Amino acid sequence: MRTISDDLMAALMNDMREAARVEILPRFHGITADAVRAKTAADDVVTDADIAAERMLSQTLGERFPGIVVIGEEAVSDDASILSRLADAELAAVIDPVDGTWHFAHGVPMFGSIVAIIAGGETIAGIIHYPVTGDFLVARRGQGAWHVSADGTKTRLAVHAPTPIQEMHGFIPLHMFDPELQVQLAPRVLRFLRTTTWRCSAFEYRMLATGAMSFGFNESLKPWDHAAGVLIHAEAGGYSAVSTGEVYRPTMVEGHLLSAPNRETWERVAAALLQD
Repeated sequence: MRTISDDLMAALMNDMREAARVEILPRFHGITADAVRAKTAADDVVTDADIAAERMLSQTLGERFPGIVVIGEEAVSDDASILSRLADAELAAVIDPVDGTWHFAHGVPMFGSIVAIIAGGETIAGIIHYPVTGDFLVARRGQGAWHVSADGTKTRLAVHAPTPIQEMHGFIPLHMFDPELQVQLAPRVLRFLRTTTWRCSAFEYRMLATGAMSFGFNESLKPWDHAAGVLIHAEAGGYSAVSTGEVYRPTMVEGHLLSAPNRETWERVAAALLQD
């Protein structure tokens, strides 16, 4: 399987810093109403920063990996057929230029940029950049997951230790599930100590990979939301699979994704959420 060298990983991180400096942060500090537009719903928005940062990152990724298939969230929003290229791509990059756009558009500094490198249908590198604080979560397959501070200091990540269901904190975007499943899930979330949603995969995976939260249950499998985060979470010791039990792959397009500290905990959380 193809690997990402230390030098190439550092270059990718620098590309993300530069996209944040040039295209994201100036627009965050000067966000205007005409720079925000709705996509699929009133609270599903896109900004000029999303489009400009995705364009910049797509160009630099193409230069660093000649022939790579680049799949950006905003490009797929314009042409859904682009996503189908991921399944057969020898090498692909998946980009979420501004994850947490709703926060970004409303002046809330809870957003990030996400890049996943996928070879033969498996994520081999995941990078999440937090433009406001300048730090990263990064992982390469088999090499652990790391927090990299703005000054370059690296700290290895570890997921939350297994705990009883009634002591667990988790992310569940209840409002995003189909109404029938919402009715089933609503009373079951009370089995946990606390559940919430932050509307930002970049920060939710940060909390999971650093051990601040126990689990996450997601309604959809968009690869720009999950490919990098699942790898980072796994390299921090975690386990992710769709609700049927099938181990997550970035080429999946249907199902509900559950991430937990390990497989045994995954099974207990799945039972608590999906069984009476």
